[in-house]
Amino acid sequence: MTATLLETPGAMEARSVSAWFGERKVLDQVSLEIPSGSVTALIGPSGCGKSTFLRILNRMHELVPGASLAGEVRLSGSDIYAPGWKLTDARRAIGMVFQKPNPFPAMSIYDNVTAGLKLTATKVSRGDRDGLVEECLTKAGLWTEVRDRLRQPGGALSGGQQQRLCIARALAVRPKVLLMDEPCSALDPSSTRRVEETIAELSRQVTIVIVTHNMQQAARVSQQCAFFLAEQGTPGAIVEQGATVRIFDAPVDQRTADYVQGRFG
Repeated sequence: MTATLLETPGAMEARSVSAWFGERKVLDQVSLEIPSGSVTALIGPSGCGKSTFLRILNRMHELVPGASLAGEVRLSGSDIYAPGWKLTDARRAIGMVFQKPNPFPAMSIYDNVTAGLKLTATKVSRGDRDGLVEECLTKAGLWTEVRDRLRQPGGALSGGQQQRLCIARALAVRPKVLLMDEPCSALDPSSTRRVEETIAELSRQVTIVIVTHNMQQAARVSQQCAFFLAEQGTPGAIVEQGATVRIFDAPVDQRTADYVQGRFG
C-alpha cells in the first residue's frame, strides 16, 4: 500500500498556552515545539494538565462549559485559533484517539473507518472508499485481522482491535497530527504491544503526540518528551522537555529525575 491518501506530517508549536476551567487555572505558560513526523510523549502525574493540553491542541478544550485559554497553537506555522480556522478544519488536520476505545458499536468495521469523513465533511469518491478503508486499516495494523469481516459490527472486536479501529477512523480524514490520550491504558499487554508497533509505523507519516503514565512506554515509542508537573496547588507547567533519551538518562531538573525513576507519581 502507498501513503498517497495521507497528508504530509505537520509540525506543531504551542506558545505560552494557559488554560482555565472557570476561575481555576490549570495550565500556566506552556510552550512546546512538536517536530513533524515524530512521536512526542507528554508525561507527568495525574492532574498536571497533560490531557487538557492535548485537548487544546485540537480545539476540544473550548467545548467544555466555562473553559478558556490564552496563547497560540500553531500547525505548520498557522494559528489554529485564528478566526480563519473552522473547528472542522482543525479536527480534520489534528485527529484524536481516546483512552477508552470508542468505535460505533453497531456500525460495521467498514463504516466505522469512513464515519470520520462524514463528521468532518471530507469528500471521498465512492470508488476510492474501498482503497481508503484498506489503507487506513493496514496503517492501523488491523487489515489482515478483519479484511474478511468488514461488514461485521465494530463492537464485536477485542479491545485492542477496537483501539486500532479508532486509529484507522482517525487516519481516514488524512490528518497531519494524531493525538493519543493514554491509548493503551485499558488494554492487555499483547494489545498494548500491537498498538505501540502501530505508533512506530505511523510516525513516519503523521506527527504523533501521546499522553502516557507508563514511563517504559514513553521510552519505547517517543523521540521527544515533555514532563508536566503541578506542585502545591499551582497550575500545571512543563518542568523539562527534550529528547527522550536525555530526559530519561540525563535530566537537568531533579524533579524530572525523581519522576522518571519512579520516586513519585
